[in-house]
Amino acid sequence: MLKLNHKKLKVWKCSLLLVTEIYNITTQFPTVEKYGLISQMRRATISISSNISEGASRKSQKERSRFYEIARSSLVELDTQIELSKELGYLENLDTTALYELLNKTFALLSKMISRTY
Repeated sequence: MLKLNHKKLKVWKCSLLLVTEIYNITTQFPTVEKYGLISQMRRATISISSNISEGASRKSQKERSRFYEIARSSLVELDTQIELSKELGYLENLDTTALYELLNKTFALLSKMISRTY
């Protein structure tokens, strides 16, 4: 395992928790969503942590900011997919309070990182 600086970032650690939460939640979705919403949500959440790590490895502020913005956009995409999941009744029996807290925390941390790179 590489010892890289992005692994020390609080936002990166939060994004990994988000991946775990989404994987756990989507295991309870109907199998008909395997190639639809489940796949989309998992890819979006993985994109968040991946773009944070890639952005952290970039030399210029402009490049770092761009990857952090992509990560934040993936988080917004994930938020929409969670709302759709609620509308479809896939999350009605689950307590999503912790998930929303993690989404908001990650969004705030990403926004702060983006503002620092300008």
